Amino acid sequence: MSILEVTHLQKIYTTRFGGNQVQALSDVNFTVENGEFVAIMGESGSGKTTLLNILAAFDKPTRGEALLNGKNLTGISEKEISAFRRENLSFVFQDFNLLDTFSIRDNIFLPLVLAGQNYSKMEKSLAPIAQKLGITEILSKYPYEVSGGQKQRAAIARALITNPQLILADEPTGALDSRATDALLQLFSTINNDGQTILMVTHSVKAASHASRVLFIKDGEVFHQLYRGDDTNQALYQRISDTLTLIQSGGARNA
Repeated sequence: MSILEVTHLQKIYTTRFGGNQVQALSDVNFTVENGEFVAIMGESGSGKTTLLNILAAFDKPTRGEALLNGKNLTGISEKEISAFRRENLSFVFQDFNLLDTFSIRDNIFLPLVLAGQNYSKMEKSLAPIAQKLGITEILSKYPYEVSGGQKQRAAIARALITNPQLILADEPTGALDSRATDALLQLFSTINNDGQTILMVTHSVKAASHASRVLFIKDGEVFHQLYRGDDTNQALYQRISDTLTLIQSGGARNA
């Protein structure tokens, strides 16, 4: 069953000076199935960030639709948008987006506080997530007191605690060292195996090799895609690397 349907998505920006038009997305089409882990790759300027911003309802397309469980993300009113994001989407960013004046616990609780939940219910929701992510012992600490890997785990906990329809991850391993990257990617695989749908934008072949499907964006559209099938992470890593080389040389189109 498709949880996300993207159809003929186009985005054209008009520059402030001179009125020049820049086409960030030309004709993007794809679906994401419930429980999938999809990675999106592409060179800088290919449209990845623009696509993610539209799917997060931070931006609106010039043309086309993005449906999350049948709800058109591009047609939600400004009055409803914050509540819709809070109830259906969660985000994991490269720079963690944690508030230094809040404890790790309070950072995780923030979307539930905004939704008006009571404290005892929040604590009950947090306990199993914190245990799974290995952050129970740092909940009372502040972001500046913990490592980058622990910050990213806290960011994932904040994303999971609302039980979202879809997690959108923007370069989630970009600020991590290799050990923390490995731990984070294993966590993503674990929560995906538990049924969580994830859409991740990344430049990292290693990060993409943990996904069940990889979409390649070029010139504002889905240019190619790979399915994991029975591949190991190492085998998919090699296929992704080979595909990126082919795309850069002008080949490999199948989407």
